[in-house]
Amino acid sequence: MTSLLDRLASLPLFGLIRDGGWTMWLIAALSVITLAIVLWRLLALWRLGVWGGRHARRALQLWSAGRTAEAIAAVRGRPSARARVAQAAIGTALDPRFDEAAAREETARVARGTLYRAREGLRALELIATIAPLLGLLGTVLGMIAAFQVLQSSGNQADPAALAGGIWVALLTTAAGMAVAIPAGVALSWFESIADRLQADLEDLATRIFVAAPTAPVPLREAAA
Repeated sequence: MTSLLDRLASLPLFGLIRDGGWTMWLIAALSVITLAIVLWRLLALWRLGVWGGRHARRALQLWSAGRTAEAIAAVRGRPSARARVAQAAIGTALDPRFDEAAAREETARVARGTLYRAREGLRALELIATIAPLLGLLGTVLGMIAAFQVLQSSGNQADPAALAGGIWVALLTTAAGMAVAIPAGVALSWFESIADRLQADLEDLATRIFVAAPTAPVPLREAAA
């Protein structure tokens, strides 16, 4: 364990973090959290099937053609977000217990749950993109204060090289904060664009299913026959 710590301490990046003070350690922690959130969201979105939609489009084609049994079978049990909303819309449209308003409300409930899962973690990315540069600026301000305190206490014997070194280390935290905030902001915008696209697709899918719904609800047992 001691040798591992010694190796870490010898790394240039570790030295920069150590020299930058406690704000640099916070920024380094935020960078790790940002990476973890991005990887988690990629895995969650893949499991949610936000990049899919083939089965939902197929179900919509069958539904529009009046082939209700095949339409519900095309999305039954499918894990993708669009397929789940399509199944909810078709299922409630075929269920005589639901009038159109209730069917739309139930479909909207399923869509809201799906969109919530698609947007999880985005507030954390937004917070990191906001506070990381502020932490960097705070570290710079504290470092500059310390550097000028040393200058004041040194009087006429102040070493310009030491002062420049202290200012350089202080400015390092601002650069580190921006280096964390920029990727976090880019990831946030990308994930938000995915969620917005998914919301538009779900709304369009549900509307087209209800517009093409049969005038009289078909019992689910008959549709599955």
